[in-house]
Amino acid sequence: MKKAAPWLMLALALVLAAAALRLQGRLWICSCGYVALWCGDINSSGNSQHLFDPYTFTHVIHGFVFLGFVYLLGPRLTSSWKIALALALEALWEVIENSSYVIERYRAQTISLGYTGDTIVNTLGDLIACAVGAVVARWLGVTKTLLLTVAIEVLLLIAVRDNLLLNIIMLFFPSDAIRQWQSQP
Repeated sequence: MKKAAPWLMLALALVLAAAALRLQGRLWICSCGYVALWCGDINSSGNSQHLFDPYTFTHVIHGFVFLGFVYLLGPRLTSSWKIALALALEALWEVIENSSYVIERYRAQTISLGYTGDTIVNTLGDLIACAVGAVVARWLGVTKTLLLTVAIEVLLLIAVRDNLLLNIIMLFFPSDAIRQWQSQP
């Protein structure tokens, strides 16, 4: 039972997150009625509605960050607890990210004018990405994980003119110059 404890806690966190997201009005799947594996157009109505999208890669970085945070706060925890807690933090972030306040903030301050929040299936994709990030970070170590973070951020910047850093900047310190640059074709 002791070995199962972190995974039971994580399962409870995931169930609670799904329930909270549903109570916030998030749909299980895209209102289009189907689930696609990938939606690559961040300006389409399918963005954040299907399993994976370009923002999935920012959730890989969440896995790096949340695992690092857990390592700092609980260095003596077992690996199972560290990964389970990192994923529980991601589940909590998903609930916060999909709150009415944050959704309205994204719509008002970023290029995500039509953003309505993630579907629960997209949240599942984000959690999978976070898990991949946590496992990869454990395997790569700090230096290589930091280099991979920079590579992901640069690739997203080139591919979709957005990334985790710009999301954070625009959420907390909106910039008209960044918004205009992101809006260019």
